[in-house]
This record gives sequence, structure tokens and C-alpha cells, in this order.
Amino acid sequence: MENIIPYIALALVGLGSVLIIIGTIGLVRLPDVYSRIHASGVVDTGGAALILLGLCLYSGWNLVTIKLIVIGVFLFFTSPISGHAIAQVAHSQKVDFQGEDETKSKSDQTSDGEGA
Repeated sequence: MENIIPYIALALVGLGSVLIIIGTIGLVRLPDVYSRIHASGVVDTGGAALILLGLCLYSGWNLVTIKLIVIGVFLFFTSPISGHAIAQVAHSQKVDFQGEDETKSKSDQTSDGEGA
């Protein structure tokens, strides 16, 4: 069992790195600030969690693991808060959503009597 832990840790760090790369591509490719916030908030937090979990497994139970857990807790609190703050500023500055607003099209259909 001792011999397999470094490989599991390596797999977790690798998967977390892939998730962070996907989130970074989302930051570049997505059209508006709201979609970019979603990509960075969800994917990067998950990627960081996997990387930290892999590092905790690799280091064993010691002071480094406790520090990694503290870093993880800090990331899990600050990432959603910063995403919410950016979205709130974008909304107050009236930054438009680029794309199709599905809620408006559904409300238009129901007001015309065509929808459910």
C-alpha cells in the first residue's frame, strides 16, 4: 500500500492541473465576464482541491499536511467570494451578457400563450 500512494498523489495532481488548464482556456475563450467567472470559480477551485489532496497524500500526516489544509480552506472561502464580488461589480457597471438569454425567451413564450 505504501508504494501506490505516490502514484495516486501524482494522478490527483495531474488531474487537478488538467482542470486548471481547462479553466484557463475557459477564461480566454468564453465571451463575457459572467461566463469567465463561472469557469474560473468552479473549475479552478476543483483543480486546486485535487492538487492539494494529492500533495497531502504525498507528504503524509505532518505539519506540511496541516498547512495544505489551511491553504485549501482559504481557497474555498476566497474563490467564491472574489467571484461574487467581480460579478456584483460587473452587474453594477451594467456589463451586458453576451449570448442568448434563455429566461427572457421563456417568459416571452409564456406571455404570448404559446409556452407551458
